[in-house]
Amino acid sequence: MITPTRRALALAAMAAAAFAASGRVPVLHWLALASIAVAAAAVAFDAWLAPRARDWDIARLAPTRLSMAAWNTVPLVVRLRRARLAAAVPFMARDLPPSDFAVAEGERVVAGDVAPGQAVRLAYHVRPPRRGSFAFGDVHIAWRGPLGLAERRARLPLAAPVAVFPNLMDVRKYDLLHRRSALREMGMRPVRIVGTGREFERLRDYTLDDPYRHINWSATARRGTPISVQYQVEIRQNVVAMVDVGRMMRSPVGDVARMDYALNAVLLLCYVAARKGDRIGALTFADAPMQWLAPAGGTAQFHKALELLYAVEGQPVEPDYDAAFAFLQTKLRQRSLVVLFTELTGAVSVDRLVAHVLRLRRHHLPLVVTVADPSVEALARQPLTSTEALYERTVAERLLAERAAALSALRARGVATLDVPADRLSVAVIDRYLALKARQAI
Repeated sequence: MITPTRRALALAAMAAAAFAASGRVPVLHWLALASIAVAAAAVAFDAWLAPRARDWDIARLAPTRLSMAAWNTVPLVVRLRRARLAAAVPFMARDLPPSDFAVAEGERVVAGDVAPGQAVRLAYHVRPPRRGSFAFGDVHIAWRGPLGLAERRARLPLAAPVAVFPNLMDVRKYDLLHRRSALREMGMRPVRIVGTGREFERLRDYTLDDPYRHINWSATARRGTPISVQYQVEIRQNVVAMVDVGRMMRSPVGDVARMDYALNAVLLLCYVAARKGDRIGALTFADAPMQWLAPAGGTAQFHKALELLYAVEGQPVEPDYDAAFAFLQTKLRQRSLVVLFTELTGAVSVDRLVAHVLRLRRHHLPLVVTVADPSVEALARQPLTSTEALYERTVAERLLAERAAALSALRARGVATLDVPADRLSVAVIDRYLALKARQAI
């Protein structure tokens, strides 16, 4: 497709002005016709000089798995195979991500210059609000001729499917920072479990209470004084995530459902627990138990958890704690850390939940996790400037009071709880897991 640019339209406007004045000055009539002919020829020549659509190659290097509720980078590699002139060609490109995806501000159109036979790499960022299967569309590209009079446009077929999973970026970030011993950058507090295990912790001076088998003879010979090896306790434990996918967990915090924030936290918990050598398992439930992953260890188990979490769908029903806890009790034989992700407002029976958690605590270690919504807290503090503001503040205060009462009821009975904003949920859950493991509470 070829269109004239503003520069070409300016030439046409000059010809139009000449035509307007030709009524008084007849010679301008021929001048106007000559101007139009010259402008049309210049546009055609500029279009001829510009590269053709077949001269462009564009590759989208986005991963086949994107992370939900995170900014994912989508690289575009634009290559100009050939052109009539050797000069660099300025261009603009616009990809078509799925319509549900948010695109970073100012990045819907990317632009650059590329010389014939070369390629440039550009990128934009998208934020998927939910899990599932989606598809990218084609890429539109526009470029101008060297005279700036003609603009060519083309649509390059690049439609491709993409899957949105729980937040894999947090997993990659944890792995990177763990290798750098820099987990504080992610907000996590490092903890250590010191004891009589077999995982190396550090070398220290020998004391009379140390077993002889802990003496490091090579270090002792180097230093000329007895040196012992201190180990960390290695305990292979069960960590099971229970995720309520009922009606209230489908309610959004921002543009992402509470359930999906919980699934992000579960994924990171599974990854960290697997790295710590623990066995990981998961149960999703609504009005009945749904997906169940029996606790097991290893990398393969993490990938099983990833596939399970990807397929979870919210249900427009109330959660049935009776059925979920009864099912879990039949599956868990070994003492386990059971992390329950649920919502305590709405029609949820807190007394029934407390009863089940207390019963579970006889043999396991339960932790009830809820997702706070900062926007509700903001509404509860807003000034009363209108009737609408009064209504919003009243409803928000009622929700917060109901939530606080439910959490207080759980804590009063000795049930461990964690209530944090959605954007800090994953890190808070990992911190609590590591703290419990450090205290050998599991």
